[in-house]
Amino acid sequence: MRGWEHTIAVDDAGREPVFLQIARALVEDVRRGRLRPGDLLPSSRALAATLRVHRNTVLAAYQELYAEGWITMEKARGTFVSRELPEPRPRHFAPSPRSVMPARAGFELGAATVQVPYRPPPRGTLLLAGGLPDVRLAPALELARAYRRALATGSSGRALLDYGDPQGHVRLRSALAAMLSATRGLAADASSLLVTRGSQMALYLIARALFQPGDVVAIEALGYRPAWEAFRQAGARLVPLPVDAAGLDVDALAQLVGRERVRAVYVTPHHHYPTTATLAPGRRLRLLELARAARLAVIEDDYDHEFHYDGRPILPLAAADEAGVVIYLGTLSKILAPGLRIGYVVAPRPVIERLTAHRAIVDRQGDQAVECAVASLLEDGVVQRHARRVRRVYQGRRDALAEALDAQLGGVVRFDRPMGGIALWAHAPGVDVDGWAARCLEAGVVFHTAKRFAFDGRARPYLRLGFATSNEVELREAVRRLRSRL
Repeated sequence: MRGWEHTIAVDDAGREPVFLQIARALVEDVRRGRLRPGDLLPSSRALAATLRVHRNTVLAAYQELYAEGWITMEKARGTFVSRELPEPRPRHFAPSPRSVMPARAGFELGAATVQVPYRPPPRGTLLLAGGLPDVRLAPALELARAYRRALATGSSGRALLDYGDPQGHVRLRSALAAMLSATRGLAADASSLLVTRGSQMALYLIARALFQPGDVVAIEALGYRPAWEAFRQAGARLVPLPVDAAGLDVDALAQLVGRERVRAVYVTPHHHYPTTATLAPGRRLRLLELARAARLAVIEDDYDHEFHYDGRPILPLAAADEAGVVIYLGTLSKILAPGLRIGYVVAPRPVIERLTAHRAIVDRQGDQAVECAVASLLEDGVVQRHARRVRRVYQGRRDALAEALDAQLGGVVRFDRPMGGIALWAHAPGVDVDGWAARCLEAGVVFHTAKRFAFDGRARPYLRLGFATSNEVELREAVRRLRSRL
């Protein structure tokens, strides 16, 4: 309670004397956990000023509580809730016991529609969960300095603590647009870009802004379940399409479009999630032409574009989109840190305006100070240098994991070394990979199996192994544990 006014209800016209009302209220606060043993109570003068009563009234209440054993008074230190509370039924004014918070809601919640997917792993667990960066590599000092500079810049710094543009701070939008133009061939500017709290918010906003109940959305049959859940929450009907070594089967999409009205298709063409396959050039062109002709939205999730190790970089679908059908999603979570919660959407301006309107309803704006700090890191080249550094690190980790798998599990798993991304997709024919994953969790190593990504929920003898989170020593130890639990 230190530093805050302690408010309680007092009725001057009540039947009970005010000092007893104060005593009853404080005991009630102890019983329901608002006040805890050892908590410092307000001084009699401060509480009297808050409640607008005479100080002697508060002193009388405190004397009553002291006599009952609810509080202790320590000279020169103050008045505290007693650490040795009285019996549950004190004399004449204590209330009946009540828990801190009711265990159940007193109203109908309706059918459960969302499951919380995150379960923190036990401490010391080695993570081979694909899609996670190593936050130990994040430029934390540079970010801290940039944050401090952003807030310390006179009136403009203080303005960052006020309400701002729900589309995102224009400085960050401009910096991101410059990055996307240089590295991904997108003709974007600040007006065609929306900053979100991570790419998951972007997916949620797209679903709410564009989909109506019953709208058909095509998805990859193995894919990113949180995106599917966002679409389902908007009432969309999801139709899974096959994926192979060349990415999404666009012919299957064409057949679906021929049968019924398709509102959108959600794809991860750069590195298909979870298999890491890159959408073949012919399929990319066919997909854009089909979307233009059928007037369907292509939701392109480019979640790890920065990490391409072999061959030439591949530009996003959005870079070749002349019909305005692509909604492009990206994030800084993989290159900087997930905790920054910075994602973005690039799309034609009318789409951005609609998404921004929905964003203002669910989240008035982002963190302007963080956005300006990250913008300065982009403007000063810090992010660019960091990206080059972690790209080299992750390439080394990819190779280390591949070599460890070949050496220790060469007869068990088969895989192609991925050209990019931060995970590899492995085939383990004849192995119960889900049982294997459960045993490995007991050994302190986590990986995900195909079942996690399958729309039909069926088990398949495939697993996704992330290599970015762990260093080479940790990766070799993780593979050793994998082998020990076969």
